[in-house]
Amino acid sequence: MTNIPLIPRRKRSDPFEQAADAAVAQSKRVERERKYYTASQWQLIWSKFRRHRLAMTAVVVLALLYFIAIFCEFVAPYTPVKDFPQHLFSPPTRIRLIASDTGEFVGPFVYALEGKLNEKFQRVFVEDMTTRYPIRFFVSGEEYKLLGLFKTDIHLFGVEGAPIFLFGTDRLGRDVFSRVVYGARISLTIGLVGVFLSFLLGLTIGGISGFFGGAVDEVIQRIIDLLISIPGLPLWMALAAAVPRDWSTIQTYFAITVVLSIVGWAGLARVVRGKLLSLRQEDFAIAAKVAGASEARIIAKHLLPLFFSYIIVSITLSIPAMILAETSLSFIGLGMQPPAVSWGVLLQDAQNLSAIVLYPWLLLPCLFVIVTVLMFNFLGDGLRDAADPYLI
Repeated sequence: MTNIPLIPRRKRSDPFEQAADAAVAQSKRVERERKYYTASQWQLIWSKFRRHRLAMTAVVVLALLYFIAIFCEFVAPYTPVKDFPQHLFSPPTRIRLIASDTGEFVGPFVYALEGKLNEKFQRVFVEDMTTRYPIRFFVSGEEYKLLGLFKTDIHLFGVEGAPIFLFGTDRLGRDVFSRVVYGARISLTIGLVGVFLSFLLGLTIGGISGFFGGAVDEVIQRIIDLLISIPGLPLWMALAAAVPRDWSTIQTYFAITVVLSIVGWAGLARVVRGKLLSLRQEDFAIAAKVAGASEARIIAKHLLPLFFSYIIVSITLSIPAMILAETSLSFIGLGMQPPAVSWGVLLQDAQNLSAIVLYPWLLLPCLFVIVTVLMFNFLGDGLRDAADPYLI
């Protein structure tokens, strides 16, 4: 075997080529610096935010969760009230890819479940391996209105000839996965609506308190002190208990949202008040007032935008608190009530120890609550770091 000598890579010795490379590198560096120093505040925030890996992961996960919540009728194979009397407390269906009789890969399929009594007279479910039921995508099922507008019966996935329970069934034989998907619509949106109302109350009341000061500030601050001094959960319980039980699902939804918003605005209002107290005597605020601008315009156009990034971070971190509050109230029976479906309502079936031991899949809605809260916290941390002017 002939050894072929390695030819060393020739270095550039031409001074003109070296000078050209240095000029290109210098121009790129100057262009980067120009973009940095001429970028707006939001461009700088986005540039730092997209380098935060956990925050970007949270954006993807939350986008997927809200997509599921919006198109829950399409994603869920069954409606939340569809029951299977022969499959009470059925465990999650096992999805298979390889046929047990031939050992060949045949794609995703399931075997039908048959209920039997074991030697302890307990009902157990065994797989009937005589027939395979393939899992199909975009299959026909129960009819529904997509977004409340378009009639269709197409579902994301399903099985023809046998039911499929990804998360098992509950005590009435209802598919837990379908109910979790439908419950995402209430549990995820109630946080957004509640924080939006708290946002309006906090900005308005905190702005009035900080800008005008005096007796108005004193009265508002004492009200905030009173609200903050009351433990949150007992106050929520007292307000939620006042909601009539004969109200419809929509009425109860908005009532619980208002209950959660009544307490949530106090912290934001205090922060806004402190910021405005320090900014209202600045030269630009006094100049705007001398120019004839109204108090509302000075607050909205000149003062609030200066710390709007902090407000966004505060809102992001407040959403998981709202979701946890709704879940807690619904779990103890003071929030959303059946037939409404939310993650807190679904967790009512896992209130006793025997249900957790015998049917652990009833706790799966809790996993969605944990993931959602974690993702919002990651998103809030990323926004906070991106909005901090002292972090590079």
